Amino acid sequence: MKSIFVGNRLRSAKMGLAALLLVTWLPACGTSGKETPQAAPTVSPSAAATAAVSAQPSPAAPATVTFTDSAGRKVELPSSIERIAPSGQLAQMVLFALAPDKLVGLSNKWNGDAGAFMDDKYLKLPVFGQFYGSANLNKEALAAAKPQVIIDIGEKKSSIVEDMDGVQKQLGIPTIFVEATLSTMSTAYDTLGKILGMPQEAKTLSDYTKEIYTTTTDTMKKIGDKKVKVLYSLGDTGTNVIAKGSFHSEVLDLMADNAAVVDNPSGKGTGNEVSLEQIVQWKPDVILFAPNSMYGKASSDPTWKTMKAISGGKFYEVPANPFNWLGSPPSINRYMGMVWLSELLYPDAFSYDMKKEVSRFYTLFYHSKPLTDEQYTSLTGRAIRK
Repeated sequence: MKSIFVGNRLRSAKMGLAALLLVTWLPACGTSGKETPQAAPTVSPSAAATAAVSAQPSPAAPATVTFTDSAGRKVELPSSIERIAPSGQLAQMVLFALAPDKLVGLSNKWNGDAGAFMDDKYLKLPVFGQFYGSANLNKEALAAAKPQVIIDIGEKKSSIVEDMDGVQKQLGIPTIFVEATLSTMSTAYDTLGKILGMPQEAKTLSDYTKEIYTTTTDTMKKIGDKKVKVLYSLGDTGTNVIAKGSFHSEVLDLMADNAAVVDNPSGKGTGNEVSLEQIVQWKPDVILFAPNSMYGKASSDPTWKTMKAISGGKFYEVPANPFNWLGSPPSINRYMGMVWLSELLYPDAFSYDMKKEVSRFYTLFYHSKPLTDEQYTSLTGRAIRK
């Protein structure tokens, strides 16, 4: 899901009839209920036909501004936003990294071990539920927390306009959608930083996601068709797989030859269920086990241990504290997954210092203190080359 802004056509004597697609912030009614005409600030269009909104309102700025979200909806937002609510866990993680102290609550409780990295005050935020997935949103509790805006971030669903309009109408709270994918999270952070009046903080996160994604894609282009054949196995029997071409396989497909090729890749985080015989036939060079899967039993299982990935010790467990590095949910945690797979699969092509990179990521996105040796070992003990 990535941020897409639809702008206004600007005209001037110098530009003739040329039309530029820009994000706009339009003066709206002030607190007095009377409209105060103001000149709308403008910025240059980006290469992706998007533009950034004004970073911070001037002293004479209006009380509200008009924002066009990634679904093409025009929504009136306060010009100064201090209280926000996420629509789901993916949005929660993206927003927490940027503006943890502006969150009035959570869509989901943090994972059980999150306290090892996050300040306790964030663990105690009220939980409102989410729009999608379990669809357990407590609208009354959310409204009582009085967020100034509800923000949905992620994949653009076919029902997105109806969904956002429905919540906004029921709650009377501005509700916007910011699209963000693995390749465009940088743009999403730039956008969010300007909406929330935090452009510098957002730039740090934007630069990081752009750096990791660009380094990964550029290096994988050089590797070309010499990708390592990898299987990502889930479940207590290990027979659920994240299939090639699925929404949850984005990082794996980018960085490896995904061994799991099925007719109908599942869009769910639980993946596709297949037979153990099928896994044997795929002959993966490396097997990644999800947490609470077959990792601890694979080397002693009669069938699993016949596979060269198991007998050769090339099987690993995906780190998952506080979130799985390859997804679940498919949010900012996947950038740490890209760094991990770079070092795990192609150590000669990348030059990461893993401990330094893990600590860097956790500091930026989870607001953790620099990791201790014990924390790093706990995270990566089953995830690095034996």
